[in-house]
This record gives sequence, structure tokens and C-alpha cells, in this order.
Amino acid sequence: VHVVGAGVMGGDIAAWCALRGLKVTLQDQSPERIAPAMDRARKLFQKKLRDRRRVTAAMDRLVPDHRGRFVGQADLVIEAIFEDQEAKQVLFRDLEPRLKPDVLLASNTSSIPLERLAEALERPERLVGLHFFNPVARMQLVEIVRGEASSPEALQRAADFTRHIDRLPLPVASSPGFLVNRVLMPYLLEAVELVEEGVPPAAVDRAALDFGMPMGPIELADTVGLDICLHVARILGEALGLAVPARLQSLVDAGHLGRKSGQGFYRWSKGKPVKPSARREAPADAADRMILRLLNEAVACLREGVVEDADLLDAGMIFGTGFAPFRGGPMHYALRQGIDDMRCRLDDLTARHGSRFTPDPGWETLENQNNDGAKDT
Repeated sequence: VHVVGAGVMGGDIAAWCALRGLKVTLQDQSPERIAPAMDRARKLFQKKLRDRRRVTAAMDRLVPDHRGRFVGQADLVIEAIFEDQEAKQVLFRDLEPRLKPDVLLASNTSSIPLERLAEALERPERLVGLHFFNPVARMQLVEIVRGEASSPEALQRAADFTRHIDRLPLPVASSPGFLVNRVLMPYLLEAVELVEEGVPPAAVDRAALDFGMPMGPIELADTVGLDICLHVARILGEALGLAVPARLQSLVDAGHLGRKSGQGFYRWSKGKPVKPSARREAPADAADRMILRLLNEAVACLREGVVEDADLLDAGMIFGTGFAPFRGGPMHYALRQGIDDMRCRLDDLTARHGSRFTPDPGWETLENQNNDGAKDT
């Protein structure tokens, strides 16, 4: 495996592959850029292996390669540079002539449709998406992204590789944000909207926690990095018509990026958010506003065929976001609550808060399928 990009994602993907027994080369622009990834890898190996000889063996499997000399020997090349379409295309044009004929080429892009990246390739059928989630060592899900040109063999090899490194492959179609980020973003943006309306961040988070989410959306945004959230929100906003709250932009402009800068929506101390006592409670419909936007986007993904069925969607959201597992996943929850009830609540929110809550046409399809299923039993 050859990984290009030794930042947090690329470095941690490389380390995980080496931990699982694969020979890995890691490329970036200089040895200095690769060094922090090697340090993180050693800490991961020490934590997981707890044996000096096994740690040494794992480190021997992870080889810094800032000049990319070993890319031509790799069976799998994973691109994990920063999220910029043009930069990724330039890299692919540079890499392709040096690759083995039967190489599997993958991008860890979190939001750029694969077709745009494939424009830079002579052989786009070898390209798939392998979208890992942060932190790589804890998050079990990997989205296997199918581009228009991706061959069935490439997709099968990507799924086999994912299982080999002890991760769960989720097949998704190439579209803005794929499944997890696309469904999660309206939920996060609605949380920011509530903060803009004057609801304390801790009260917004509490409403989500009370629903069963493992972490509040405001703390999650701070943890991911507000600059990353803003970047993905812009890409999805352009593609899906999502409005990006001004508060997110103003925090990023001020350099308040969340946990990594020490200040975001929360002030961070020793890696934890400092949450003052909420001055006021969240409004009674706060959880509905956040969760129903998530559910509405999930239904849109089903309607568009981003994911094959409701069970895969539920698995993806549970393993990719930690969506309240005891509720069985978004679609299981929606069906148990009742599709009519979901649509009525969305209609009510639309009347009170605007068109972003307009029920997706997919709810009607779901209702028809549900009624047909009931007749068959």
C-alpha cells in the first residue's frame, strides 16, 4: 500500500494498514511532513501491540517515502491530500504514468464526486473512493465510493482490502458528501442555526444527547474542526442548496477552529470542552429540528440511490456517526415513529422555520413501499 499525504488522515490510514500487517510506504512533500505521522504510528503500535518486538516489526512495515520512489510497486495507492479538487487532479496526472497496470487507485476524499477526479486519469476504471473516518483507529466504517467509471473488479478489491484491515465496507454511489457526511451536515448546520438564535451551545448539545446521540453536534463540530466543517458545508451547500450559517464563517475567519486551536464554539482545555452552565434551555423543538433534518436527508439519499437500502443506510449512520444505536438507525427510527408522523412534524417545522424542512419526495415512496409490505404479510 502506498499512501500519498501524511496529514492526520493519510498518516493514520498508513499506520492502521501497517498495524494490520501490510507493507506501507508513506509519501509527502518532505521528511519533516512525514515525521509527525511516524510518531503517531509508533504510539498507536505501542498501545495496540504492547510488545517491543512487534512494535519494531510494525514500524519496519511503515516506510517514509517523500520522493514517492515506491509508488510503482504498490498494489493499492491511496490519495489522502487536502480536500481540493484541482490539487488531487494534478497529483493523479503525476502518479498515473508510474503505476502498475493492475493497481487499485483510491481517494480518501470526503466530499468531492469521484467523476471530477477521474477526469484527470487515462484509466478511470481503476479509481474508487475509500473514505475513512477520523479517528481511523476507532471508526470502523469505510465508505466504498462507486464512480461512474469504477469497474466492478476495482470495487470488489476495495471491499476486500477494507475487510482485510478489519474495517466495515459500505458501498455508496459517488455524489456530494456520499452518505455519512451528506446526512450529517444538515444536522450540524441546524445545531449552529440554533446557536445563532441565541441558544447556548451546551443546551443544543444536551438536546441531542437526550435523544441518544453519543456526542452533541456543537462539540462534534469543534472536534472535527470548524474549518473542515465549513469547507464540506460549502461543497454540499453548492450541490444541495444548503444555507451555511454566518456564525460558522465568522468563527473560522477569527481563527477559532475548535479543539485544535483551543477555541471554537467552546473553549478547549487539555483536549476537553469547557461547558459553562447553560443560561437558557434549548427550545422544545430543538431535537426535532436537528434530527428531522438528518432524517429528511437520509430519505433523499435512499431516493437517489446513494445507498442500496435502508438497512445499509442505518448501518452506515450507526458505525459512521454513532447515531443513537438503541434507536436502530435513522430509517428504523423513522419507520417505527410512523412516516405520516415524520411528514407532519416536517410540515409543522416548515411552517414555523422555513423551507429547509420541506419533506423530501422520498417519504411518499417509503410510505408506498411500507403499505405494499404490510399487504404482503
